[in-house]
Parts: sequence; C-alpha cells; structure tokens
Amino acid sequence: MKSALPLTMIPLLFLVCCRLPETPAGAGTEYAAVSRVDSGKAVSVMLTAYRTTLIADGKDHTLLRLAVTDSAGREIRSAADTIRIYVSGDALLTGTEGQSLPMATDTAGVEYYVQTLVNGQGKIHFVAGTTPGKIQVEARASGLWPGSHEIHTLPSDFVHMTPRSDQLKQSSTQAGKMIGADVSFLPQLEAGGRKFFENGVQKDPLQIMAGHGFNYIRLRIFVHPEAEGGYSEEGFCGLEQTLKMAKQIREAGMKLLLNFHYSDYWADPQRQNKPLAWKNLDFPALKDSVKQYTVRVLEALKAQGTPPGMVQVGNEINHGILWPEGHISNPDRLAQLLKAGTEGVKKVFPEVPVMMHVALGGQHEEAVFWFDNMMARGVEFDVMGLSYYPRWHGTLDDLKYNLTRLAERYRKPVNVVEYGAYAREIHEIVFSLPNGPGNGTCAWEPIGFRGGGLFDRNGEVTGQMLLYDTLSRQYLGK
Repeated sequence: MKSALPLTMIPLLFLVCCRLPETPAGAGTEYAAVSRVDSGKAVSVMLTAYRTTLIADGKDHTLLRLAVTDSAGREIRSAADTIRIYVSGDALLTGTEGQSLPMATDTAGVEYYVQTLVNGQGKIHFVAGTTPGKIQVEARASGLWPGSHEIHTLPSDFVHMTPRSDQLKQSSTQAGKMIGADVSFLPQLEAGGRKFFENGVQKDPLQIMAGHGFNYIRLRIFVHPEAEGGYSEEGFCGLEQTLKMAKQIREAGMKLLLNFHYSDYWADPQRQNKPLAWKNLDFPALKDSVKQYTVRVLEALKAQGTPPGMVQVGNEINHGILWPEGHISNPDRLAQLLKAGTEGVKKVFPEVPVMMHVALGGQHEEAVFWFDNMMARGVEFDVMGLSYYPRWHGTLDDLKYNLTRLAERYRKPVNVVEYGAYAREIHEIVFSLPNGPGNGTCAWEPIGFRGGGLFDRNGEVTGQMLLYDTLSRQYLGK
C-alpha cells in the first residue's frame, strides 16, 4: 500500500493475519440454563456464521457453529445428528485446524460437506475463495428445518480503516432508555379485521402496550411501497400510513423510532435494493435523493406535531444500503450515503438521536469491522443498534460479549433493536452492561400475523405482555 495513504488505512495483511482473536463461539455458559436442554425432539438446524463479511483472498476465514434446536429454539446438548452442509459460491469448508472435511454427493449430483455433532454442536471453518461475491451456506439434517447464511466476500484490495481517537467521542445527543416494539404490521392486521382485547374489552393495542410499560414503537418506512415489486400495493408502511401511525403512537403516550429502509421493499443483509424511482440515478443524484427524501419524511412528521424520538438510517446494513453503489464492498460510497441520511435527519431534528443498525447481535469481529470502517470514513451517529435472533446471531453469551465490547470501544449506547425470543434475558443483558451504556430493546412484530407473543390468536393479552410490566418497573422505573 502506498506510503501516502493516511495512517488510519491498515494494510490488508493486518486485516487477515492480525485481527482480534475470534469470539469463543458458544463457549459462554451464563445463559446456558435457558438456551440449552439436555435432550428433546429436534425440529431445526441452527447455523451461526461468526462473520458474514470476508475478504476474497483465499485465506480469510470465519467460524461456523452448528447445533440442532427444539420447538422453543433451545439447543439440544445430547444431539448427535449428521449435518449436510451445502456451499454455493467460491469458498470451502475445513475443520478448525485446517483439516479436510468428509464430503458426499446427493441424489441430484450435488456435493456437500458432512459434519456430525458432538455433545450437541459442531465447529468448522468457512474459508473465502478469491472471487468476490455472495456465497450461500445451508446446513441440513433429515427431517429438520435447515439453517442458512449468506456470506459476502469483498475484493482483496478493500481498504480497511480504523477511526481516529477524535472520531470516538461520545455523542452530545442523549437517547433516553427504551423498551419498544416494532408493530409496523398493525395497520394491515386491522385492515384485515383483527381486533385486540384486554380482559375481554376491545382496546387500541398501542394503548394496551403503553399500559404495560412500552415507551417506544418502531415503524419501518419504504420509499414507494406501492411501486412495482414493492412491499404493498395498498401503500402500507409508506409515508401516509406512517403519519397516521405516528399520531396514534403520540396519543398513546409513546415515542416513535422511525426506521428508514431506503427501498420499496424489505431491506436486510440479503437485499438492499434501490427504490424503483431511484434505479437509474447517478451517484450524486442518488446521494441527494437519500438526503432530500429523509428531510421530506421528517418535515411531514414535524408539520403534524409528531417528531420521532429516534431515527434509524437504514435497516440491518452490515452489507450496506442501496446496492450496488452502497454495498459494503464500496465503503467510501456507503459512507457517503449514510452521511446523506444523517444530514437529512439533523437538518430537521438536530437533537434527535440517529441509530446505525446492523444484524450482528453476537458477531463481534464483524461488528467492529463495520463500525470501524464507517466511523473512520466520517459517518456520525448516536446509538449502535443490533438485531439478535439466536438462529443466526449466536448465543446469549455471544450477545453479552459483543454489546460489552462495542460499548467500551466506541463509547456509544447500544440497543438490541430487533429480537424475538428471550425477552427477559435480553433486557437483563442490555440494562446491566458495565457503566450503563444499554440504551434499550425493541421486540420485532410481537403482535404477529398469526397470534402469539403479546396477544393470542383471538387478540387477547397474553402472559408475555404482563412480563413487560415487570421489565419496565425494573429497568425504566415505571
């Protein structure tokens, strides 16, 4: 690498050979009593990739951890299942010491790797090839739901950067404690006739939730959900519906966490597609569209007296936004797009906290890679948000390790902004971090299309709702 490059640019050799040691996958035992059982009926394969962004240099690698789980999502310690692992793309699997793994061929002529669980788990290495791209990994076992991951490999000349000390300063924008829920499906449910009850009395579900300790509602917003290939022909999760929901949230006495997807459809680590209306824009126009769209949405919220309490610039963006320009393989352009979004937020609401959200609940090394590269490129924000689903993001102990280290390294609040299971344990982890950097939590769609969660299939409050009375008293003092 040329000597004229800034000192913050670290040679690829350091990235590959001198990274921090891998987090000991699944090694923690503090939460094993709730997340593992000695025996039981297996229903699915769990596959955790401890990094989903690697360098395509033929050497970079990450740990894959395999297990099988019961219907409650708990790992089964006694499981000895034989797992078939399929890899589609330029990569290979080895043992953790670099040894070859046995392979076989299925009836369709497709080769796969074979790994038998020992004491309920298996650990192997995923080694990137030399061709950048997206690699699919799927773990299968007879009679069980498969587990899968998509791993993105980046060009070998990727320039890794680390933030300067002045870029690690604490934010002056304060984010109050949050116990929230994403209920973006609610207008669709109600349009379909769904009603909600407490003790047999029909009520507004947001009022019910506020009465049980929730103080934030998270809403996703798409640019043009009614567009061809978009999320909803009826425009659900568009600006009009968001404005209506923002009024309901305010009337219920809660705050709004607005989640910009910058897409017409779902945006997540597997897809970050540009809105149809932005498809053919050059990069300067794309960047300007991000800022102006952000401003337009927030000005509409401001005009009706429903300002957000916090704003997410992108959803699960560890692989970037607005592909291909904003893919993580183009870190400079990704940073420019994120800065355009944050500038839009601060133009309308200078004091509203901005969150950056990655789907890396238990993947510490990759979380550091992402935050380092974006912060070093000038992306400023106030809160680190992470998704945590044990099926993809490791154990509860992995989550605790990651949140603790991220808060120490970046001096910013952390928030588990998407989760499903283990509500009690996740709140304990977040709100008990050393020196109090835990900003909060946000359950993902706990009212659901099919019942369960906070309401049963008939729309009646469940015992899970009552848990939040306890959590809010314990952690919010409500």
